[in-house]
Parts: sequence; structure tokens; C-alpha cells
Amino acid sequence: MNMRTAEIVRNTNETKIKVAINLDGTGKQSLNTGVPFLDHMLDQIVRHGLIDIDITCDGDLHIDDHHTVEDVGISLGQAFAKAVGDKKGILRYGHAYVPLDEALSRVVIDFSGRPGLEYNIPFTRSHIGRFDVDLTREFFQGFVNHALVTLHIDNLRGFNAHHQAETVFKAFGRALRMALTEDPRNAGVVPSTKGVL
Repeated sequence: MNMRTAEIVRNTNETKIKVAINLDGTGKQSLNTGVPFLDHMLDQIVRHGLIDIDITCDGDLHIDDHHTVEDVGISLGQAFAKAVGDKKGILRYGHAYVPLDEALSRVVIDFSGRPGLEYNIPFTRSHIGRFDVDLTREFFQGFVNHALVTLHIDNLRGFNAHHQAETVFKAFGRALRMALTEDPRNAGVVPSTKGVL
């Protein structure tokens, strides 16, 4: 099996980010974005995707969390694109439904080589603690644009905003895990009639 790992360093005037991932990990993490709720959500990806992720970010949090959350999504997307490589042998598609008490979310992903986000989370309040729920979309848009994936996110029900977000990130982790699974019956083959993704 090829080592599906990547490291990304992204420095701007707004954020300085380092990301290291291992797509074939065991759920190890070191998360220090400066945004505690984002760290909590990234931990869901790690644990439910069995993807090792190490992220540090020094962002302009004195302004607000926007640049940090968006740029972490961008950097993580770049790392996934690099680690997955030519996509030979992967299942390509992944999906998951995840409940948490009253909340239920569905996430479907396609490592299509084309960025596309369909996003439907009707959050029941504007903030989870100090975290602005609008930033959830910014994270996923940044990821999609740079991982070059098609991603459909639907929170199907829920009234607790924390539960709504957590089910989405857990389902995202599970969908990633499925899509990135290597199928030995398809080893060395790009899963597309085009022959390239």
C-alpha cells in the first residue's frame, strides 16, 4: 500500500497554518487552531474517518474566527488532494447518515476532481458558544474548493445546534473513510470512465 500522507504549510497575512495528514491512520490528532469548537469538530473527522490529522494555526483571532476557520478548510483540502494523489483504486464515493439524539445528518462525497458544494444546515441559532455557525459553510467551501470534491451536506433534523454541527462532521468523517477506502479489485485503476479524475 502506498503511503497516503501529506504536509501543507500555508502562510498569509491572516493565518499561518501547518497541516499533516495520514489517510490510513488510526485516529490520532493534534489540533490547535485557536478556535476550540473547530478543534472539537475536526476531532470528529479524525475519530470517525480514522484519518490522522495534525493542525496548528496562528490566525488573526483578534478580528474574529472567520479567516482561521476558512483557511483551515482550505489547507486541509490541499492536504487531502495531495495525499490522495491520482485516486487509483479508491472507492471514490462515500456517504454516511449519523444521528446524535434528536439530530440526524447525511453527507455524500465524490472525489470527482471538480469542486461542488450543496449545503443545507438549518441551524436553530446563530452561535454555538462563541462559534458563529455561518463559519461551518466557510470551512466546507474552503475544503471543497481545494480538495476538488463534490460534497452534499444535509442536516435532516435537529433542534440543538451543537448536535446539528456534530452530526455533520461525524458523517463527513465516515463518508471520507468510505470514499478513500482502497478496493483491491480495482487496484491501479482510476474509478472513472474518463480514465482520469
